[in-house]
Amino acid sequence: MQGVTKRFPTGTVALTDVSMSLDSGEFVTVVGPSGCGKSTLLRLASGLETATGGSIEVSARATSYVFQDATLLEWRTALRNVELVGELRGASREERRSRARAALDLVGLTGFESQHPRQLSGGMRMRVSLARALVAEPDLALFDEPFGALDEITRLQMQTELQRIFRQERFAGLFITHSVSEAVYLSTRVLVMSGRPGRIVAEIPIPWDYPRPPELRYSAEFGEITGRVSTALGEHS
Repeated sequence: MQGVTKRFPTGTVALTDVSMSLDSGEFVTVVGPSGCGKSTLLRLASGLETATGGSIEVSARATSYVFQDATLLEWRTALRNVELVGELRGASREERRSRARAALDLVGLTGFESQHPRQLSGGMRMRVSLARALVAEPDLALFDEPFGALDEITRLQMQTELQRIFRQERFAGLFITHSVSEAVYLSTRVLVMSGRPGRIVAEIPIPWDYPRPPELRYSAEFGEITGRVSTALGEHS
C-alpha cells in the first residue's frame, strides 16, 4: 500500500497518503482514535473498497476477514457455519466437512460441532468465526476489532488463542483494535494512525518472540512499549 488516499462520495476524506507493507509471518496491528479510518484501511486491503489515490498490491492467494461481530447464521450449526466457505467454493461435502472439523479443532471447539450459535457463549461464537476464516487457509487474515464486544476475561483468553493459531498457521495478519495492550501483546509491529483524515504517524516494533506468556502484560518492558504507543496516540489524536 503506497500513498493511499480514500475520499467518499460525500466528500469525507477518510485516509490520506497512507503507506504500509505486510509480509508473510507478520502480525501488524493498527490503532488510532475512533473515526480515523482504521476499518476503511482494512476494507481497502480486502478489496471491499477501492482507493481514490495511491496504489494497493495484494499478492495473497486467499484472504479472510473476521468482523467485530461473529456474523454467524443462526439456523446453522457451528460445523455448518464453517462449512459455508467450502460450499461457496464448490467443494464436495466430504472435503468441506473434513476441513470444517479441522478448523473447529484448531480453535478448540471439538465436541461443539452440532451446537447452534444461540447455544454458544460470546467467546465460543467468535471461535466459530475464526474457524470459518481459517478454513480457507488464508495467506492474509484481516481482523476488524474481533474481540471488542467480549468481556475482559474472554478477551484475554481469545488473545492467547489467536496468538497460538498465528504461531501455527503463520499467515500475514492485519488487526484493528482500540486496545493498546492488545495491540502490543499480539503484534510484531504496531502502526499508530492520526485523527481523520487518517495517516500513519508512528511505527513501533515489538521485540518479543512467540509464544508470549500472559504475564508478559505485567512486565516493565511491556508497560514501556504500551506507553510509547499511547504517547503517539495522544500526540496525533
